Formats: sequence, structure tokens, C-alpha cells
Amino acid sequence: MEEAEPPECPVCLQIYDAVSSIPRVLTCGHTTCEACLKQLPSPFPNTLRCTVCTLLTKIPNSVSSLPKNLDLIHFSSVLQHRHPTEDKKVISPSSPPENGKNQSVLFPLTLKSWSYEFYCKWKKWVIPKDCISIEKIGLDNDGGVVNGKVVKSFESDHVMGFVLREKEDVGLVKVGIFVEGEEDSKLFKSSYESSIVTVLCGMKEVERDELEIILNVTLRVSNVGKAYGFWYNEDDKCVYIVWQKFNSPNLMNCVLKKQEDEAERLNSDEISGLGMLGMEMCEILSNLHLEGLVIGFLSVSCFGFNDFGRVCVDLSEVLNAGRRVNMALQRAHKDLDVNLKSNLLDENLAFISPEMLLQFVDKERFEFDWGKSIYEVRYGSDVWSLASLMVWLIVGSSFVEEMESFLHCVFNTIKDEKGCDYPDVWILTGGNRPVITELWKCLRELVIKPQFDMGVGLKQEVKKENSGRCVVLGELCHVVEEIDKELIHGLQGKDKKNGADMELRVDGDVVESMTHGRVKCIDMKGHLDCITGLAIGGGFLFSSSYDKIVNVWSLQDFTHIHSFKGHEHRIMAVVSVDEEQPLCISGDNEGVICIWKATFPFPEEPIKKLYEKKDWRYSGIHAMAISGTEYLYTGSGDKLIKAWSLQDYTLSCAMSGHKSVVSTLIVSDGVLFSGSWDGTVRLWSLSDHSPLTVLGEDKLVNIASVLSLSADHNLLFVGHESGNIKIWHNDVLLKSIESHKGAIFSVNKNGKWLFSGGWDKTINVQEISEDVDGVDVTPVGSITCNSTTTALLYWHGKLFVGQADRIIKVYHGI
Repeated sequence: MEEAEPPECPVCLQIYDAVSSIPRVLTCGHTTCEACLKQLPSPFPNTLRCTVCTLLTKIPNSVSSLPKNLDLIHFSSVLQHRHPTEDKKVISPSSPPENGKNQSVLFPLTLKSWSYEFYCKWKKWVIPKDCISIEKIGLDNDGGVVNGKVVKSFESDHVMGFVLREKEDVGLVKVGIFVEGEEDSKLFKSSYESSIVTVLCGMKEVERDELEIILNVTLRVSNVGKAYGFWYNEDDKCVYIVWQKFNSPNLMNCVLKKQEDEAERLNSDEISGLGMLGMEMCEILSNLHLEGLVIGFLSVSCFGFNDFGRVCVDLSEVLNAGRRVNMALQRAHKDLDVNLKSNLLDENLAFISPEMLLQFVDKERFEFDWGKSIYEVRYGSDVWSLASLMVWLIVGSSFVEEMESFLHCVFNTIKDEKGCDYPDVWILTGGNRPVITELWKCLRELVIKPQFDMGVGLKQEVKKENSGRCVVLGELCHVVEEIDKELIHGLQGKDKKNGADMELRVDGDVVESMTHGRVKCIDMKGHLDCITGLAIGGGFLFSSSYDKIVNVWSLQDFTHIHSFKGHEHRIMAVVSVDEEQPLCISGDNEGVICIWKATFPFPEEPIKKLYEKKDWRYSGIHAMAISGTEYLYTGSGDKLIKAWSLQDYTLSCAMSGHKSVVSTLIVSDGVLFSGSWDGTVRLWSLSDHSPLTVLGEDKLVNIASVLSLSADHNLLFVGHESGNIKIWHNDVLLKSIESHKGAIFSVNKNGKWLFSGGWDKTINVQEISEDVDGVDVTPVGSITCNSTTTALLYWHGKLFVGQADRIIKVYHGI
């Protein structure tokens, strides 16, 4: 028979003694050495979580004042003298494993096609939906140009010192369409942020990387219209990039004014003025080239002026002009009789380099070795386009006539199915073109005579074009259309594929199915008044109502099985005890508690009725919670929380502290949380029912009643009457989010997903992510209901929703 070992601390494994490892007894009855207790974190003032049972227990002013376990000290001393042992190595205290069964079912790891890291990367570019409104939508023949206006001021966190000002004009360029699955009943609606990120995720990685480069380049290059971010228009399901617009006259107005006096030749001052404009254009393009960005074509409408008269590039107009040019070329590609001069020069005033023209017209038919081909769209393409634009400004309509013959020559060559040699007009392509700095020097001579140019003697080494990767802005004009087609065709193909499996898979997790828009709903009817609570136990669903009845439902086919009828007043709450002997417990607004046996066959009468004392101020039970098989807790209108023993059904104690009705109760990790109409949440120890701390007590004005609670380990989610959800970590407020328009009657957290519902007839789904900086909340989507949501419960992939219209809805996937 083995002899007994000396008792040791469960944390550091040191043998207990009266000097270095003194055993201290906690209020829960377990013992840990004093040294380890001093190292444990204190989540709330004067509290510690037991290392054995994980209960949160109250301690006096210091750990040293806790009582010593004299029996363990004596027993350890006797055994050590009888069998000396070697000192054991001390290890650092670690978090104890959690005991007990985990009754909750966690959500799957993937709800959507994009990850949380992907969302964090792009969320800084998301503009709130109520900031922008569409002012004008163009016609199809002009590319459907969309202009917007700032409705609500917004300060950007990625553009230093920049603010979207109210009533400011902005440019809108479509980058994609958010397409949902076509179902007979679309119950789930993706959130605003989720719609934007889903469209970005639907792009090819190369296209998305190029888009990111374009956005970042606009922040670094001066005299270029800034990109503010992405905005989603729920009316047309389109995601737009919001761009800065210049209110000053653009180059188009200057051109129109010049055309009135075209018969007269330009004088030297006018030529010098055009030379200055050209130099500023070269400087802008040069800076863009240094960042790896090529426009690919230039239109007169792309240039504007800032408040100081400097030339600026309006990138929103660049993209919209590219759309118009692309549409014109596609029409010309189908019809030989289309007047290219009218479509490209008169209407759009666009000058496209030959290689960019090839990209626009028939990109897929021609495959070149882009590293060697002179027909690759590179930085020289902008030189060609800018030089053509400057010559046209100086020469006038005669240059347009020459460009018309050039366009027909190139276009007919491209349309030749046999493949002809390219015309001689392509002589200034690829490496034969000068760099942008050489063009800048030529234009400088129109402004400053060489003998008076102070910088002519400076020896500057002309750097060759960047041989690395370049992003062609003009290609984005038709990439967007390709993305839209891929999204729509891909979704249609997925719908067809899923349709084939529809009969095989008739039930699925509601969270998994939200991504595909395949959420179905089952109505459970049987109550005659507002639903007040939901609970699951013993394999059944229990629902309480103002109709004074607790209904029992099958979780297999969602049919009504039985009705508990024992209350004479409105039932306010229901809970279940899912242990060896399942119980259903309900409480009404007159303080009557009915305890029912929750096994088949169901009884007609409760096995026990409990009665709370009441006075003239009393307004009955408002909330209930249970702690295993030990206690039933009730929150009442008399501001008290009462603990009822589930062993002998007697009142154990009453906890006071709240200043108004106790409206909600939950039990989690050895702590009882109570919410009240006084706007506070109080925490109580389950071991001795002593108060631990108070959350929200410091707020004296604009108090919002607490109506719902949900806890998940160290996080607490509090639903308020104001529509806000506050997230607490122990006694620290991490975040307050405006989730609903009106009171939040129910909050339910499972895994990393948070459901909430209330007065606004909407169930919001949000993803909760913890990191070193705190907690982040990602809106995923919403489910629109036809009545106020009063209760929420997630179980095995199904979401049970109690409503004020007497109906219980079961949302599930297919």
C-alpha cells in the first residue's frame, strides 16, 4: 500500500508549510498557497478567481488575512518528517482549465468568404453610408458618369488632416456590384461594410493589389484628386470609389473658349501659357510614374485647376472618360461605319496611344511577350498622349483631321482577322519615345528662353523608366465590367449547383448559409400574446408569453407538444435546468414561480409553486437565471435579486443594490450579472452572493436602461434602451456601438458571433474579434423581421426568435 504524499499547492506544486508556502482557504472552500494567490490577477476590486473551481470569490483587504488551513500545515509537517522529499521546481501560475460541460454550440469558423485580416486591411477605406448621396447619373452613351455630394461630414483616419465637408461635390467611380443569391425569400441582408468587402474580395488578387496601389498613390502625389474610400449604394447595389472633385474650371472650359478664336494664330504669350500648363502636366505624370502608375490615355476633361491656378488631375474623370472611350471603341469594333473621330475626339476629346488602343479594343486576341514587345503600355504611353494633347491645343482642328486618319488606319489593322503588319504611324512606340523629363524640357523652352534659363547649366542625369511593375489606370475602366460579369456568372453557376443538392440538404447552419443568401424560416404559432422568453432543456424548447402559458415544442419538427398552465398572470421569464432531472421554471408579474417537470409525459400541475413577498410598490418578476442545480435567481420590481435553493425550494438570500427594476440576469464563469433600469450592471459572487463590482455607475446623466445581457468568458455584452451595445472586459468598458434604432431586448453571443434584436424589428449579426488592443466588431448582416424581437436563442445551427406578434421564428440554412 502506497504511503500518502505531503499536500501541495495545485498551482506551483510546492509542498505546504508554515513559512514559504502557507495554505490559505478561499470562501469557496478550496485552498491555494499565499504566494500564488498574490500573483493571480484580480478582475475586480478585492476579488480572486479560485484556481480549482474557477469561482470568483471575495477576499479581505489582503491575501494574508485569509484563514490558514491548519490541518494541511500539520499534515504536511508530519509526512515530511516521516519521508523527506526533494524540493520541487516552482513553475509560474497558469490559468486553470475550465470545469464542467460546455452546453453552448460554437458557430463555424467561416461565415463569409473573406477573413478578419482582410477586413482589417480594407476597413479604413470604408466611408459611412450616410455620408454620400448620388446627385446625378449620366446616360449610357456617356458611360453612366455618377456624381455625388457629401451629406454628412466625415473625418478620414488615413488622410492626415482631411475631412469630407458637408455639401462638397465628389466623384463616384463604380468598382463592382454586390450580387446576392436569388431566392424566393431573402431573409438575410448583408451589412453595409460586408457588402463592400465582399465586392473587393471577389476581385482577382492582381486587380485588388493594383487598386490598392492606385488608392495609396493618390495620397502621396500632390495635385492629384484624392481617393477618400469606398461607398456602397444600396439602391443600385454598386460599390463606388469616392474621389475628390475640383470646383475650379477645368481645361475643357479653356479649350472651348480657345475654339471661338481658332481662326487667329496663337501669340507668344499664349504659347508660353500653354507651355506652363504642359510643364505642370509633365510634373504630375512624372510623379505618378515614380509611384508606378500609368494613366494610359489623356482627355481634356481629366485636367482641372486648384484654388491657386495650378493644374490638377481629376482621377475620377480619368476613369469615367476611360469608360466612355471604351464604350465608343466597342461600338466601333462591332460597326465599321462608326465615326471614330466623332466618338473619340469630338465627344470625348481623348488621345490614346496606339498600344493602349490595342488594349482597349481587343486585349484578349493579342498575346505578346510584354517584357520585350514595344507595344506594351508603359510610361511612354503617357508621353504620346500628352504630346498629342499639347499639339492639338496649339494647332487646332487640323490636328484632329490627322488623328482621324490615324485612328482608322490602326483600327482597321486590328480588325483584320488575317493579321496585317502594323502601320508606319506606330514609329514612336516603346523605347523610341522620349521620357517625360525630355518633354518637360521642350515645353520649358516655350516659357523661358535658353539664355535666361538659370537651370540650363545644371547637369541632370536622365533616369530611364522604371523597369519594375507598373499599374495602368486606364485598364481599370474595363476590368470593373469583367469583375461584375464574373461575380454574376459565378453566382448563377453556384445557384445551379446548389439547386441540384437542394433536395438532399434541407437543413443547415444558419450562419454558414448567410453568406449564400440561403436562409429559410419556419413559423411556430401557438401563443396568444407577446413572447417573453425562450429556453432549451431536456430536448425541448420552452416559450413563455403574456398569455400566461408556457408552451413546449419539439426540436425535431418544431411542432407544439404540450402547454404548462399554472399561472394566473403574465409570464415574464422562463429558464430550464438541463440535468439528470430536467426542469422548466417560469415566473410571472405577480411574483409566482412555477417549477415543472420537463420530461415526457408532461404533468398538468407544477411540482412546486414559490411566492415572493410583495408590497404596494411591487411589480413582479422581470428576469430569471439558474446556476446549475444549486440556485434559481430572480430579478424583481422591488429592486432585489433573490436566490432560491433548487434543493429544498427555499429562499436563501436577497441581494440589494440596484436603484430600479432588475430587468435581466445571466450566470457565467462563477459570476451572477444583473442589469437594471437604473442603467447599471452589478456583479455578484456565486459562492457567497456578495457584491463584486458595479459597471456604469459613474454615468449620472442620460441614463439608458439595461434590458439584455450576454457573457462570454471575460467579455460582457450589454444591450441598452438607447440602442447601444456596450462591451465590457471585467470592469473596463472596451467599446460602445450603436447597433439598433431603439431598445435592444435581447443579446445572444455564441462563439465569435453576436446576435441582437429589439424594437426596430431587425436582428443584427456581428463578428467579435479580440486582439491585443481590445475588441473589434465587424457588422456582417441583418435579418428583417415583421415584428419587435423580444427573445433570441441559438441552438445547433438554428436561431430561435421570439416576437411581439405571438410568433416564434426558427431561422436555419438550406
